[in-house]
Amino acid sequence: MYQQRIENVLKNMEAIGLEQMLVCDPPSIFYLTGRWILPNERLLALYLNKNGNHKLFVNKLFTVDGDIGMEKVWFSDTDPGCQIIAGYTDHTKPLGIDKKMAARFLLELMELGAGSGFKNASECVDAARRIKDEDEKAKMILASQLNDQAMERFRGLIKEGVTELEVAAGMNAIYKELGTQGPSFGPLVSFGANAAIGHHKPDGTVLKPGDCVLFDVGCKKNDYCSDMTRTFFYKSASEKGREVYEVVLKANMAAEAAMKPGMKFCEIDKIARDIITEAGYGPYFTHRLGHCIGIEVHDAGDVSATNQDVVKEGMIFSCEPGIYLPGELGVRIEDLVLMTKDGAQRLNFVSKELDIVQ
Repeated sequence: MYQQRIENVLKNMEAIGLEQMLVCDPPSIFYLTGRWILPNERLLALYLNKNGNHKLFVNKLFTVDGDIGMEKVWFSDTDPGCQIIAGYTDHTKPLGIDKKMAARFLLELMELGAGSGFKNASECVDAARRIKDEDEKAKMILASQLNDQAMERFRGLIKEGVTELEVAAGMNAIYKELGTQGPSFGPLVSFGANAAIGHHKPDGTVLKPGDCVLFDVGCKKNDYCSDMTRTFFYKSASEKGREVYEVVLKANMAAEAAMKPGMKFCEIDKIARDIITEAGYGPYFTHRLGHCIGIEVHDAGDVSATNQDVVKEGMIFSCEPGIYLPGELGVRIEDLVLMTKDGAQRLNFVSKELDIVQ
């Protein structure tokens, strides 16, 4: 499995004229080796070469057990890590660089002449990661199933007098009870006017009748992320709240229904955005329609007005239109979708109908 992933990256490198590359991003190294290494300020690099002479350069402080299909080159804190790497690279060929490589390491490699030139080659890995293999699809589906179970239970946390912080604590406990690795972000919960703030962090705000309650939540399972948003109302929903909700739901469902391989991401964004704009709320849809997801909750790639990339079978991304009225309320409805040859396979099944919690 990991060899096939490496082969996919090598093909992407070949397409842009690269024969060698250094990958420094820990999630990408996990994707290509199955090993999580979090180096903090230390140097970590996976060297890929079209001839297959791959190396993992890793500090002796960390543990990398077992055969990972390539040589491990160890060094200590006092060893010249960049010089060691430069001893293996082909100085006569351009060297692809990961966008996450710290400047202090890149500048030293440039001074050492580790390649004849240096090029940001992260897209070679990012493009491979966007197309999920069967193992990844199964893990993403499971993570979303658990997130659905969690959301059904989060609804029960909506009670008179509760604060956002108290609800957030309950959400974390539920994720633990469900056997997940915990939240993939946040989790985020917003009451009333707080929901009009894009990524409001839970605080001491007390729930009151008539408030919308926005849950933007995800969990990790088997190192893969889920993400979903549902918006409820407590006790009652105003006429404006109902109108906004129905517009957002219409945008969400229309975009998902239209998705198919071969479309551009910007075309999907436009479908949802046009519906919200035609309803008079265009200025209040303040973010892109979605983002890619996998090992990270925000993998490289998005569903936005400026992304001309083509949607391909095997991609997983979010569809999350929203309307945010400052000082009043916010509504967002989000699902994850897996792109199949026949269109979008929705991964979330919690009801999207207007739900007023009593």
